[in-house]
This record gives sequence, C-alpha cells and structure tokens, in this order.
Amino acid sequence: MSAWVEVTTCLVRREFDLDGSPQAAEVRWRPPASSAQPCGVDEIGRLLMEQSGVISRRQVLANGGRPSDVERALRRREWVRLLPGVFVDHTGRPTWLQRAWGGVLFYEPAALAGMSALRAAAGPGWRRHPDHLPIEVAVDVSRTVQRVDGYLPRRRVRLAEHALWNVGPPRLRVEQAALDVASACRTELDTIALLADVVQLRRTTAPRLIVALDGRERIARRAWLSGLLNDIADGTCSVLEHGYLHRVERAHGLPRGVRQRVPDSGVRIYRDVLYPAYDQVVELDGRLFHDSALDRDADLDRDLDAAVERLGTVRLGWGQVFGRPCRTAARVALLLQYRGWPRSPTPCGPECGLSGTSC
Repeated sequence: MSAWVEVTTCLVRREFDLDGSPQAAEVRWRPPASSAQPCGVDEIGRLLMEQSGVISRRQVLANGGRPSDVERALRRREWVRLLPGVFVDHTGRPTWLQRAWGGVLFYEPAALAGMSALRAAAGPGWRRHPDHLPIEVAVDVSRTVQRVDGYLPRRRVRLAEHALWNVGPPRLRVEQAALDVASACRTELDTIALLADVVQLRRTTAPRLIVALDGRERIARRAWLSGLLNDIADGTCSVLEHGYLHRVERAHGLPRGVRQRVPDSGVRIYRDVLYPAYDQVVELDGRLFHDSALDRDADLDRDLDAAVERLGTVRLGWGQVFGRPCRTAARVALLLQYRGWPRSPTPCGPECGLSGTSC
C-alpha cells in the first residue's frame, strides 16, 4: 500500500510506502499560493528524479526557486541537509547513490573518482566496494577545496577530458578510475584482482585500458601494468590464471597453453588453459569466478565434455599456484611428458623446488 504526501511549496510530490521509503512516482510540483513568480517546478522535479532525490541550493535558485522555498522545505522536514547547500528529499539514512550525488553537487564541478567511480559503473552490490567507505570525488587540479566528513576530494589534471559528465552522477571514465586504483594497490596480487574484476564486469576492455595507460604522462609501475594488461587482453582474465601463467608456466619453461579456447565442436565451452599438442587441460578453480552452485555445475560439465574429447583434465586452486608453484610445475610437466612432451621443465631460480618441494 502507499499514500500520497501533499507538498504545497516548491517541493516534489512523491509516493511513499507505509514504511516511509521513497519509491519512484510521478513528480508534480506547484508553487506556494502567494508566489509572485512561480519556481521552475518541472525542472526542479526533473532534477530530483534524475539525482536520486538530491538537489543543491544552487540548482534550486538557478531554476526559479527562492531561498525562502528552501528554508520552508527544511523547516517542514520535507528536505534534509545532506551537506552544506545540498539536500535530500527524505529524513531516512541516505543511500550510497544519494551520498555520491551529494558529493558531486557539493564540490561541483566534480566527478566521482577512484573506487567510487568504479562502484557507480558496476552498480550496487559490487563485492570490492563496501558502501560505508568515503566517497572519492575528483576536482580540477587548479582548485583548493575543503574536506568534509565522508568524502575524499582528489585534485586531478585533465578532469574535463577524463570524466563522463552525461551520466548520473558524473564520474571518471572506467579506464581512468581503474588505472588510478590499480597504481595505488599495495600488492601486485591486489592489482591483478582489481583489473581482472573490472574487465569481467564488461564495463571496459583490456585494449581500452592499454590505450588509457599509454595516454598517461605519469603512473607508477607503468611497464608492469602494461605487461599485465596485455596478458589480460590475451585471455588471462583472473588472478589465478595470471598467477599460473607467470609463476608456473613461464617461470618453469612449460609449453605455452592456449587460453579461453572455444572447442572445434562449436559449442561455446571455455577451457582455462589447453595444451592441444598433448590433449591436456588445466582448469583453474578459484573463488574469484567459481563461487556459486551454478558455477560449480558448469565446471563439472566442462570436465565431462573434456572426457568426451579424450582430454586429460586437472583442476588447480590458489594453493597450487601461489603457495606451491614450483611443485605444481613439476607435476604438470610430468603430465605433459606422459602425453608426449619431449622436454623438461627449467628451474625458476636457485631455490626452485622442481624436485617436488615448494620453493
């Protein structure tokens, strides 16, 4: 059930559930009866709907509203201050999206940056972004702005070029935000996970990230990031796959596997790593992209299809790749030798454990 809340000042008429949470509804505005010059009700209503119920004093005044209209709304608690000069049209806890709108309106002109920009692109529920974290907001490098609780302003060069101003709320392009976050990650593993996740979201591609990286004048670990993105472009789409490629296969001189192959049968089945000359498949099973019953069912189907094609299949996890890469390489090499590989693996260093112990 729902009830209408009548608003007789320059406020929005919205529908509320009985529990008080605002729902999408037709917006109808009308000015106070005593107004000599009605406010721009259609435009203000449109802004509220497009901005998740958040609006700034600057926007109200620019569209024909008066300071007294804003004060009346606050007095009646039809609007609540979210930030100085920025209001939300309910009295409950603001959502992440409303907080994000509040930040870009408070620091206007501004755009979401870093993890906040990626969260906006990914949508709610993105596992990499707890919504209680501060909102990151990018402003032009020429500005000096104050910091307020819950927000992290970032001064940035080329903001006008790197931001998407036509989305709501405005945010940095996915490629720029991803490179900012990746270059600041504490470990290589965190960087790989972040970039693999961004590509998996299908909001960008590895080649587009490479173009964005090439356009950066300064960025930490440029050469390493370039190599990583080229690997992802080749089909290495997870931390586990990248770890296998570098720690097991390349480091120990194993033959080069074919990644993300579609079988000749035409059925769209993805093999993590296939060694076609030796009919051997290596499946990499990690929580990153194998964390549901449906994913597990798909893995079992792939194993069954591999058996039908007379392919040998082994499934490796995090421990084999990151905890015991040398021992894993030795055993994969044995499997390949059993199937006709004429060479031997090479040690990755003076303490390599190819003999069967991890290094």
